[in-house]
Amino acid sequence: MENALAKIKSNPVSAQVYERLVKELEKLGSYEVENKKTSLHIVHSRAFLGVHPRKHGILLNIVTSEPLENERLKKVERVSANRYHNEILVTTPSEIDEMLQGWLELAYSLTSN
Repeated sequence: MENALAKIKSNPVSAQVYERLVKELEKLGSYEVENKKTSLHIVHSRAFLGVHPRKHGILLNIVTSEPLENERLKKVERVSANRYHNEILVTTPSEIDEMLQGWLELAYSLTSN
C-alpha cells in the first residue's frame, strides 16, 4: 500500500517542493511527521500542518487560530471556535517564500502552548 510520502517522492515536482518545505520546517524546531495514506501530518504536540500530494506539487493545510487572507489561498475553513484550516497549493520550491514561512511559524507557535 502506497502512503503519502511515497506519492510525494515519486513525483519530481512534489519531491522538490517537499524537500524545500522540510528545510523550512527544520528552522522552526522539533517536529514529527505522521505518514498517513493520503497525507502527512506535521506535528509538534499536535498537528499544525497537513501535506497532501498533488499531481503538480503539494497542497498545504496550515492550521491557525485566525483565518489567513491572501489570494494564494485556495480555501479557508473554520474547523472549531479557535482553529482554521488554510489551504495553499505549492507548485514550485520558490513559492515557499517569506510569506509562507511566516504562516508556518505562526502555525508552529500555536502548538507551543
